Amino acid sequence: MHTKPARIAVWDPLVRISHWLVALLVLGNFLNEEGETWHRYAGYTVLGLVLLRLLWGVVGSRYARLSSFWPRPRQVLAYLRALLQDRAPRYLGHNPAAAVMMLALWANLLALVASGWLMGTDAFWGEEWLEDLHELLANGLLVLVGLHVAAAVFESWRERDNLIGAMVHGKKRAPTAHDIAPHD
Repeated sequence: MHTKPARIAVWDPLVRISHWLVALLVLGNFLNEEGETWHRYAGYTVLGLVLLRLLWGVVGSRYARLSSFWPRPRQVLAYLRALLQDRAPRYLGHNPAAAVMMLALWANLLALVASGWLMGTDAFWGEEWLEDLHELLANGLLVLVGLHVAAAVFESWRERDNLIGAMVHGKKRAPTAHDIAPHD
């Protein structure tokens, strides 16, 4: 008889809900970029969600805290080297490369919202360079999201743990002696 591996709660409801709401709002904005009012309010909602998530990164649950996964260049390089050699450890929370991706996504979203907001102000109304920047950031976001999804699929395969499912139900396979859990 094959027993299922033990599961441990990693991603709390705020992390999961904010993740999927941002994903849906971004998708909605790409599908409806001409719907000016909806597009604007969706952007403002994304801003609120990213700021909430950053605040939660200071006061939230263990794996949501920025201190549990803040990437240091040396850690990121060591992790990527180990990954290329098929020796990368499993992290219960974000691994160093995923932490860089999270920061890149949040920075891009904040810049995208800021550029979109500025386009509606009197000082920057009709400025072509700002519209070009907003479009560049939006296209950059598509690239980041593609990399994020591809990495989640790859890591799910590599770790033999459904990371996308974990962002729905919040649980990952319990740690083993080879896993890295921050501050254990």
